[in-house]
Amino acid sequence: MATEQDPDAPGEGQAPVQPIGEEQRQQVEQATADWLQRAGELYGTRFPLIPVAFDLMGRCAGMYRVRRGRRCIRYNPWLFARYFEDSLAQTVPHEVAHYVTDALYGIRNVRPHGAEWRAIMRSLGVEPRASGQYDLQGIPVRRQQRHRYRCGCDRHLLSSCRHNRIRRGEARYLCRRCGQALVIDE
Repeated sequence: MATEQDPDAPGEGQAPVQPIGEEQRQQVEQATADWLQRAGELYGTRFPLIPVAFDLMGRCAGMYRVRRGRRCIRYNPWLFARYFEDSLAQTVPHEVAHYVTDALYGIRNVRPHGAEWRAIMRSLGVEPRASGQYDLQGIPVRRQQRHRYRCGCDRHLLSSCRHNRIRRGEARYLCRRCGQALVIDE
């Protein structure tokens, strides 16, 4: 879990974490392929290999993503460096289970960590955990800018993602207390 200190600064006597190297990346890619093969044997189907990237930062250890119809699994090379064995045992099957869930049920038809995903994790022999508790000291953490919004009763801070969705007209957020739409506080 992150401490109150600057998460980008190394702890006393602790050097910043370096991302995993090429050899460990190959081990992670092989583990991903092995979990996909195991899932294929369990479900009687072939799950094709998909690209694996090592480009995540911050608190997220892994991510299964579908963008414009392309599937990809992304991993955080800094968290893998610090928690390599745990990441191989937990993060890799976690992301593979998301891919298998998408392939079997469709990503829009299920909740991200819903019953289908949990059942797949159990069938793989892994306890379904939605998140891990990691010490982020010495690991680069990306911080999102917060934007000031207001409603009829209060002021709110929205993430850049939500702010941009509002600006593009893709979303509208309401206050949970008064029910009014949030508007930018300029």
